[in-house]
Amino acid sequence: MYVQVIDDVARKTLCGASTLGPEFKETGKKAATVEGAYALGEIIAKKAVALKLEEVVFDRGGNLYHGRVKAVAEGARSAGLKF
Repeated sequence: MYVQVIDDVARKTLCGASTLGPEFKETGKKAATVEGAYALGEIIAKKAVALKLEEVVFDRGGNLYHGRVKAVAEGARSAGLKF
């Protein structure tokens, strides 16, 4: 699973995270689980907050808002990101 924070106006990726990245592997969570998606949401939120981004638009890419997609959103919210 991959998540990114993108500036649509400047057409630039500001930060990103993946279940393949070292930050995620340090969590010890399995990638294809709701718990792993929640941890990935926390990781991307921490990166965004470090860039002084507090509020974003959550684009789920046409996926239903449940399961792992919902878990990413909840994890990001728990780490301080607003949307």
